[in-house]
Amino acid sequence: MHASYAPTILVFDSGLGGLTVFREVVKARPDAHYVYVADDAFFPYGRHAEAALIARLVPLMGKLIGEFRPDLVVIACNTASTLVLTHLRAAYSVPFVGTVPAIKPACASSKTRLVSVLGTEATVAREYTRKLIRDFGQGCEIALVGSARLASLAEAALRAEPVEDAAVLAEIAPCFIERDGRRTDTVALACTHYPLLLDRFERLAPWPVAWVDPAPAIARRVVQLLGPATVSAARSNRDRIVFTSERPPSQALAAALARFGLRADGDASGDPDPAALPQGRSIDTRFL
Repeated sequence: MHASYAPTILVFDSGLGGLTVFREVVKARPDAHYVYVADDAFFPYGRHAEAALIARLVPLMGKLIGEFRPDLVVIACNTASTLVLTHLRAAYSVPFVGTVPAIKPACASSKTRLVSVLGTEATVAREYTRKLIRDFGQGCEIALVGSARLASLAEAALRAEPVEDAAVLAEIAPCFIERDGRRTDTVALACTHYPLLLDRFERLAPWPVAWVDPAPAIARRVVQLLGPATVSAARSNRDRIVFTSERPPSQALAAALARFGLRADGDASGDPDPAALPQGRSIDTRFL
C-alpha cells in the first residue's frame, strides 16, 4: 500500500474477547482506522449449532464489509475462525486473518511435554483443533480442556461485575496435570476472551505455567499483509465499536473500553466531545 495510506481494519468477535487481539493489532498499526464489531446479540457462539453460526456470520460479514469497506478483517474469535473462515474467504475478496489455537508455539516451548489447550467447548471439540494437534503436537501429551463459563466470566469481569475466584479456578483446574514426575508447563489460550482474566489465572494457578496468547502472532500477520505502520499517518477519531445487540455500554463497560483506547459517544458517563479526544475511538451501537 502507498506509504501515506491508513488502512481500515475490521476486528470481529462474538463479544469483547477480541479486544485482546485489537490491542495488539493497534500496537502494530497505530495509524490504521479501526472498526470493532461485537456480535453480542449472538453471544456466546458455543451455544449455537454450527449450521446456525455459518448462516448468521457469512451474510453478517457481507453487511459489515459493505458498510465499512475494510482493507482487512481480523476474525478475533477461535470458534468463528475454525468454523467459518473458509466460507468467508470463499465469499469475499477482502483478506481475512483468523484466530486458531496456538498449539504449535505452545508445544515448541514446552519443556515437560505436557501441554493443555484451554478453549470453549465448541473449539476443543472441533476436528480442526484435533488436526492442529496431529500436525503440530511435536510429541507432546496434550489435554483439551473445554470451558462452558470462562468467556462469560471474562465479560463479566470486564464490566466490573463480581467474579468469584472459585468459579475461575474450577474452569482452569483441569489444565494442570501431574504425570510421571512431570507437570503441565504450558497452556495455550484458545479463546480470545481468556487473556482478559490472565492476571487471575496466574494468581490462581496451582503452579506457574506459560500462558500462550495468539494475539501477538495475529498482529504480526496483519503487518505481513498490510505492511508496517506509516509514520506520516495521523490517528483518527472516526473509529468505533459496533454492538449487534444495540445495547449501549454501561458506565463501567465504557470505562473498561477506554483502557483499550476506545471511547463511547453517549455512554453512561456523559457525551465526550470527539474533538477533545483525538486519540479516542467512538462507539456505535447500531445493529447491522
